[in-house]
Amino acid sequence: MENMRQDSAIRQFCAARVEEQELDHSLDHIRSSLDLTNDNDAPQLELDQLVDAFFNDNNNDDSMADDVHYESNAPCANLEKGVDEGLQLIWPCLNPSGDSLQRVSHCFSIALNSRLSLLQNLNPNDSLSTNNKIHVTKQEKAQAFALLHKTTPYIVFGFTAANAAICEAAKGKQSLHIVDLGMEHNLQWPSLLKSLSIQPLLPKSIWITGVIGDLDAAEEVEHSMRRLHDEAGEYGITLEYNFLHKHKHVKESRGSLKTILQSIKKLGPNLVTVVEQDANHNGPFFLGRFLECLHYYAAVFDSLEWRLARGSGERMKIERWHLGEEICNVVACEGEDRVERHERADQWRRQMGRAGFQVVGFKCLDEVKGVVGRYGSEGYTLAIEKGCLQLGWKGRPIMMASAWQLNNLSSSSS
Repeated sequence: MENMRQDSAIRQFCAARVEEQELDHSLDHIRSSLDLTNDNDAPQLELDQLVDAFFNDNNNDDSMADDVHYESNAPCANLEKGVDEGLQLIWPCLNPSGDSLQRVSHCFSIALNSRLSLLQNLNPNDSLSTNNKIHVTKQEKAQAFALLHKTTPYIVFGFTAANAAICEAAKGKQSLHIVDLGMEHNLQWPSLLKSLSIQPLLPKSIWITGVIGDLDAAEEVEHSMRRLHDEAGEYGITLEYNFLHKHKHVKESRGSLKTILQSIKKLGPNLVTVVEQDANHNGPFFLGRFLECLHYYAAVFDSLEWRLARGSGERMKIERWHLGEEICNVVACEGEDRVERHERADQWRRQMGRAGFQVVGFKCLDEVKGVVGRYGSEGYTLAIEKGCLQLGWKGRPIMMASAWQLNNLSSSSS
């Protein structure tokens, strides 16, 4: 009973210490799972073994209770030293140029080390951010995203599904107004123009409003939109565009998402499309979020293993500059600094339904299959789950796409 009271006190008054204890337990199991005597070959672990290493504690309750026999204001130097030593032991066994599991483990070790560093230097009113980690430039991020778009179907899948839904909703319309709530590039809209151009009655005008979070990217986006404007003219479509600046990301609470959806509802849109990573990276508890994140990115890294050679420079850029950045944000950051807050399809169904939207079934499954099939692997899987289109790798959902109409709009059009 005394142990439980002390544990409660630690969790209430020293949250950073609890995080360090959890990391210390994880590292103990990783050390026991890895063969640290072999410096030449990194261990070939299965994903389940890696999960066991990170999370499954085989000690009995008494030994775990012994670990929390500290006063809430006791120094954490010994625990910090132990976690740091654990990372140092594991580090030589993680090969960033090895197989997919070694590479994803390397990224997660970097993220854990970043979180530990932040916890050690955390002030009471600070949030966890990654200001002290290796900086990836915006140009490098953009290059990695473009490479991911070229080598995997994850990006084009969402564009294809969303554009097909927009084309369906645009039938018979003389004009379209598209609001892109997260405009970081212009990769989606050229293919939409081509799809609209082959419709029997194409719209005469299109207005695209892009909400941009990064003002530094606005110049490049505007340059690409000017090219799109000229291309639209060749199809006989007048295209105009404007940009709005997004001052900050949606807050971490789902109540904030509810507010955003209600604002969208007030605009009375004919169609709302949602494309996102199909994973729960928005959970409030670190260990659960870590586990979900590990399974998700292990599948993504495995798909790159099939597509690109281990020595590929393109693969390293994707893994380090794009995927590694996402992993570090999910694992190491909290509060407003954690911006990678992906939700599963079922959570989007609940949120959209409560906001007054109804799912619109996709009619483009064959088209999406054709696009995904161009990437050549049977490992990619497609499924429709309760109206949402899901792209996975060997059955593990990776991306989801969905389309929505207001309830009263869908009933009046039927």
